[in-house]
Amino acid sequence: MKIIWLLLIAIFSYANEYEWIGIYRSGGVQALEQKINEVLQTKNYWQEVLKNQDTRFGYYENLKYLFVATKDAPTLESPNLKLYALENNQWVEKLNTKSLVGSKGGHKQKEGDLATPIGVYSLQARLSNLDQYYGPLAFSTSYPNLYDKLQKRTGYGIWIHGMPLNGNREELNTRGCIAIENNLLTSVDRIIDYRNTLLITFADDVEQTKKEDLATILADLFQWKEAWAKNDIEAYLAFYDKDFIRYDGQKFEAFEDTKRRIFQKGEEKEIEFTKINVSPYPNEENKKLFKISYHQDYKAFLKGTLNYYSNGNKELYVELKNGKMQILVEQ
Repeated sequence: MKIIWLLLIAIFSYANEYEWIGIYRSGGVQALEQKINEVLQTKNYWQEVLKNQDTRFGYYENLKYLFVATKDAPTLESPNLKLYALENNQWVEKLNTKSLVGSKGGHKQKEGDLATPIGVYSLQARLSNLDQYYGPLAFSTSYPNLYDKLQKRTGYGIWIHGMPLNGNREELNTRGCIAIENNLLTSVDRIIDYRNTLLITFADDVEQTKKEDLATILADLFQWKEAWAKNDIEAYLAFYDKDFIRYDGQKFEAFEDTKRRIFQKGEEKEIEFTKINVSPYPNEENKKLFKISYHQDYKAFLKGTLNYYSNGNKELYVELKNGKMQILVEQ
């Protein structure tokens, strides 16, 4: 099965299929895997992958639905919420409506500041049997996410919810949530699976993602993985920003010391990335920030014996600087 999978990737890549068969005949599966790893590290490959995909809102291997919100605007009529479904690699609009958001502009910084967060958030739960003020149901979001927490942003309970069931809603703003009409919310509820949905909130206009930037991010992601697998510490660390903070608060210098000690062991590593999602991360500094999520299968062998194993979902928050991915936050 693995041989068939590798050959399919090879045949549908931009190289001539006869070249791939020649590589397999002369070096077997190992040589074929190595060649595929090399191809995955090139922008050319990813530009070909992205060519016919709708990448306005990023690159997604493991996502079906996407809310896109705009919150700060010169008039009360301007805040907007759209819902898209991914169909045949194209984002198809399912909802386009005005919304109510928090009264404070800019990013949410602290609990009670009445701001709607800017960023990328997953939906955590579908809530029902709520106080009638929130309408028939609500979807809770992951604010504060890891990036928010390491930026020392506080608060909680940011939802997408409805309007009061008694019809008595005099406020023109929420306390930070996103609110839409109840009939639209129930329609959304019939469409989405919240576990397979993201919310991207922009301050003003939606800035569409460039394919060039996505190709760079994806190629660099696999270059970083290759440096990790090959214990190339200098190439590996070159992908980290000097202001890097790990999920537990560890900063770059301590992280570097730890990684140098681990790499010196000379472990043989097998690392697989699947279900890769790359989302543009809106921010007030106009930086090219992205959230990358993926499933990672990691095995490290020392003298032929399995020394460490992990399997689970991972997150990176990265900045594209001078045409290179720089990791700001890792979990």
